[in-house]
Amino acid sequence: MSTLDAVIVGSGPNGLSAGILLAQKGLSVQIIEAEDTIGGGTRTKELTEPGFLHDVCSAVHPTAVASPFLSKLELKKYGLEWVYPEVAAAHPFDSGNAILGYQDLEKTSEQFGKDSKFYKRLFSEFIDHWDALRHDLFGTLRSVQNPLLMASFGWYGWLSAKDLTSSLFKNPETKAFFAGMAAHSILPLEKLFSSSFGLVLTTSMHAVGWPIAKGGSAKITHAMAKYFESLGGSIEIGNRIKSFKELPNARAVLFDLTPHQIAKICDQTLPSDFRKKLENYEYGPGVFKMDFAVSEPIPWKNEECKKAGTVHLGGTFEELAHSEREIWKGNHPEKPYVLLSQPTLFDASRAPNGKHVVWAYCHVPNSSEKDCSEEIINQIERYAPGFRDTIIATHSMNAVQMNTYNENYVGGDINGGAQSFKQLIGRPVLKWDPYKLPHKGFYICSSSTPPGGGVHGMCGFHAAKSALKNEFGITL
Repeated sequence: MSTLDAVIVGSGPNGLSAGILLAQKGLSVQIIEAEDTIGGGTRTKELTEPGFLHDVCSAVHPTAVASPFLSKLELKKYGLEWVYPEVAAAHPFDSGNAILGYQDLEKTSEQFGKDSKFYKRLFSEFIDHWDALRHDLFGTLRSVQNPLLMASFGWYGWLSAKDLTSSLFKNPETKAFFAGMAAHSILPLEKLFSSSFGLVLTTSMHAVGWPIAKGGSAKITHAMAKYFESLGGSIEIGNRIKSFKELPNARAVLFDLTPHQIAKICDQTLPSDFRKKLENYEYGPGVFKMDFAVSEPIPWKNEECKKAGTVHLGGTFEELAHSEREIWKGNHPEKPYVLLSQPTLFDASRAPNGKHVVWAYCHVPNSSEKDCSEEIINQIERYAPGFRDTIIATHSMNAVQMNTYNENYVGGDINGGAQSFKQLIGRPVLKWDPYKLPHKGFYICSSSTPPGGGVHGMCGFHAAKSALKNEFGITL
């Protein structure tokens, strides 16, 4: 049998990024996908009614345009078009007021009153040096190219979101706005390093914006796949690998899978102590995902929210912190933090004329089977009375169903593992090269490696870089 240079298991953004980098170096590469469509977390489907195109997982993509690797690929040639809402993220309040996050730092900060100067002081340096900063933030977290800049980031980033907001801000709405950003981490907001996620997302909002992919998130990986195939790579779909013995002959094998799956597939090929570490890898809370087909735009109390691609629902800092703390205790909060996107306000091609799709999810305990539909609808109604009357159809998936849909979402965890500081540095285990597995030619390239979750492809890039050096003697 002929031997390939590399085989990649999984066709999410990380698997495709690994394949692209390897193919760019002239290697023969095959990607094997278990499902009948590629994409991992970036699939787009008709989930509610014919003609309504919903993103199954990821919907808004600041990390894609911020990615040092993906941002350099000329994916527009292969059908990817970014759409930038005027407002990246909105945070409405019961009063009818809302904080609007613009790419323009000055315009955003004007809403914070006395906190304005502190907000600008916090983010100005990171925005001004974003191109340098992003290479370290999306790096391996083992060595940095810009130590002084990263030290400045780390000065704030190691704090909990609670401590950072308490020390810098007085306005409750400023604190709540930052909490909505930090809560993307799915960490308790009292935990150290939870502020780092809010810092990265808010900085990226001002530096590059929060775009959506025209036609749906699937356009990202479809464009990547077309580019990969143009380089000579091949993709096989509908082949679920259950054992490494089923893989084609290859000098390198990269798994766009999480540790539990790799432990099963590789079985006795891995040293028992290492396999045990993979089996003990910690996954975080899950999500309850809900999609809506609606007859009109969401009737927000604050009309300005219609300009936002993303809306954070959950009220005050204290409410958000309570919600995120409860899920780690195994509880389902009555008023959960809800992330919501309304893409058809900016891309009418994704729904029948005049109709819209709405994407939303809340955080839940890992492996939760609870139906949180009412909790999500109630949170939307709280800030948009009458929303319930616009609903044409809904589709939902609890955390267990999310795992069934995508085996990488263990217990509904869409981040490939708990994003604690320990597992940001030690994903999947603490070692200098976290991508190289202790078996000749085997690598892990999923979001269970640094820099973690998000549609940025950097886990795949770094894993492929490691494979190029170790298996082919190619150093970037």
